Amino acid sequence: MPLLLPILLALACAPLAYVAGRWRPGAAAWMGALGALAALGALLHEWTTQEPTHLVLPWAPTWGLSLEFTRDGLSGLYAALALGIGALVVLYSRAYMPHHLAEEHRPPGDEVRFQGLILAFMAAMVLLVTVDDLLLLFVALDLTTIISYLLIGFDREDAESRAAALLSLVLTGATSIVFFVGAMSLGLQYGTFSLPLVIERAALHPASTGALVCLAVGALGKSAQVPFHFWLPRAMAAPTPVSSYLHSAAMVAAGVFLLQRLYPLFAPATDVRDGLLVIGFASLGMGSLMALVADPFKRVLAYSTIAQYGYALVLVALGSEGAPLYVAAHAPCKAALFLTAGAVTQVTGKKKLSEVGGLRHSLPVLAGASAVAAAGLAAVPFTEGFFKDEVFFHALVQRGPVFMAAGLVGAGMTLAYTLRLWWGLFGGPRRDAPAAPVLLVAPVVVLAAGILLGGVLPGLLVPPARAAAEAMLGQPSSLELAYHFDARPENLLAVGAWALGALLFATRHAWTPALSRALKVASRVGAERGYRFLLYLLDRLSTWLHEKEVRDLRDRVASVLVPTGLLGLAVLGVTPLRGRFQVGEVGWADITLVMALAFASAAALATLRAKGHLVLVLLISCVGFSLAMVFAFAAAPDVALTSVLVETTFTLLFAGLLALLPPGRLKRAQDEAQNPRGRDRLAAAVAGASAFLLSWSALSHLQAERVGARTVELAGAAHSPNVVAAVLTDFRGLDTVGEMSVVVAALLGVTSLLRLKGRR
Repeated sequence: MPLLLPILLALACAPLAYVAGRWRPGAAAWMGALGALAALGALLHEWTTQEPTHLVLPWAPTWGLSLEFTRDGLSGLYAALALGIGALVVLYSRAYMPHHLAEEHRPPGDEVRFQGLILAFMAAMVLLVTVDDLLLLFVALDLTTIISYLLIGFDREDAESRAAALLSLVLTGATSIVFFVGAMSLGLQYGTFSLPLVIERAALHPASTGALVCLAVGALGKSAQVPFHFWLPRAMAAPTPVSSYLHSAAMVAAGVFLLQRLYPLFAPATDVRDGLLVIGFASLGMGSLMALVADPFKRVLAYSTIAQYGYALVLVALGSEGAPLYVAAHAPCKAALFLTAGAVTQVTGKKKLSEVGGLRHSLPVLAGASAVAAAGLAAVPFTEGFFKDEVFFHALVQRGPVFMAAGLVGAGMTLAYTLRLWWGLFGGPRRDAPAAPVLLVAPVVVLAAGILLGGVLPGLLVPPARAAAEAMLGQPSSLELAYHFDARPENLLAVGAWALGALLFATRHAWTPALSRALKVASRVGAERGYRFLLYLLDRLSTWLHEKEVRDLRDRVASVLVPTGLLGLAVLGVTPLRGRFQVGEVGWADITLVMALAFASAAALATLRAKGHLVLVLLISCVGFSLAMVFAFAAAPDVALTSVLVETTFTLLFAGLLALLPPGRLKRAQDEAQNPRGRDRLAAAVAGASAFLLSWSALSHLQAERVGARTVELAGAAHSPNVVAAVLTDFRGLDTVGEMSVVVAALLGVTSLLRLKGRR
């Protein structure tokens, strides 16, 4: 149970912050940060005092489903990042959001909603890294997708924010569905969704390549890797605290975490890992080149994130034990630089490198702390970032000169765009600016202190890095972190990268224009252009279908019945026909049933010639009541009673609704109904034939022993003496929840529209 304490504390942060915010908006941040630190303290206490823990809580035992959680080195490392950086980002937001809300002309109370969303995202991230079940992984992954959509689109009056939020939702949501397909495939292959069991059985029978590719696509979409990268720069429309958190310890890290958590499944699949290797290098190169020429601060950092997670992806593909360390060392550097960019924007009102510079005199503390963060990102010695490049170079040395050269160029570009960013903000001729609030600077200082501490005392990083590596690889780790003053290949590559980075920075004015033009041309055929073209085509298709559907009521009904009928006919067409349609016998015992069906049929036929809408409603209700009578004769009184209640309710609703409609529209509808068009007859024929043949086929194979007796037997297993209740709440419980959700959503929508109409 100690394992659940940090999870429960993380889940409680958002509600507690909301309650505190109701008292005073500014209290939400302090309460949220306090909760996050409490959860972090509980996690660290459990981590340092106990061995890796695995907790299983039964959920649906008959389906083999359970709630499984784990606290091993990997989950502990990512949860600590999410909680620690989350607390700092929440405190930073206390100073950032009032100014941001004032600029957006929004009420101060919206800060509470923002803090609640950030803390909810933090809780979803903690849940994601601690669950140990494929289905729960998918659920947690989707939670991060939905909350990130709300965070990116927080400035809902801004069209750019709405577009960015929609783009992130479409891309990360679509790739999450692909991940779900992979998870389901593994569940079917191994008969369980428990991740430890799946990994254990995969050691004997490797996972299918298709399932692994699906899992990888889901992870790549989250971590913004090529070709799913273009949503991340667009997401910079979000407030800066959101960008800082998503890029350092949350959204983007989630994708790489999935690959590290599932690495034992990927280990034997060399083809899939080679594919990840190519994507990692492509992301590294593309992100670095874009970061070298981007002008807005946050865009530079966004492209840097794509590149840096390309490094992490390469390490995962190579099976390096330094992969978790790389993400952990990158997170505080990127968070500090994003927070720095937000502070500069707030005190200067500027967002581009070309508009600022020389701020080191006005913001000396922020300049010094961000310099440490930049040094960490560029892997300068005496920062913990130095060791992320050391493990990277060490992994590349094992693969030969080509990999070493690619790594050297990538690290050189990292140093160049990091220098360009910091110098663009703080270097150059002096420029005065107002002092930044303490809460905008303090989190950056705390992160910088951590970066320095890890660089000066690398031994502190070894235990958590080893524990995470062991959880990822499933074997003991021998990872060592230390400074070596010799001519080993890793050191030579580091020196070469610094020399290349310095050269690129010094000569940037000579090659930047040409590189900008080349990237602009390349963007015309990139993945983003393909996405927009696909979106354009889907929009055109949607408009065309909408115009066809809403032409009149008959077309709208036909748009539902005809595809459904064609689907039913297709199902009959692809299934074996032998014994499909059988003609049974009708005895005297069935005479009442036949009479009820005949009455229902006669009522249905009479509706075709009905004059007046009230008569039509009454005839339709006769059809429903006749079917209720059929259920009663078929010894199903529960269903018959339900049917009577439904028919009575709908008859009254129809009659009341028709009384409210304008008489002219009723007459026009009556005239249309009495003069059917050719396509109306065709639609009716398709729907009627499909319903008739499907019903005939189903009734030809209806076996009372197999269906009825089995249903009654299973009702007992569902702890319900009532078969109908068991069917509704247990056998098709998820369907019932879905139906109720639709009804509730419709009621909420109608209520909102009525309130909106009342205000106008």
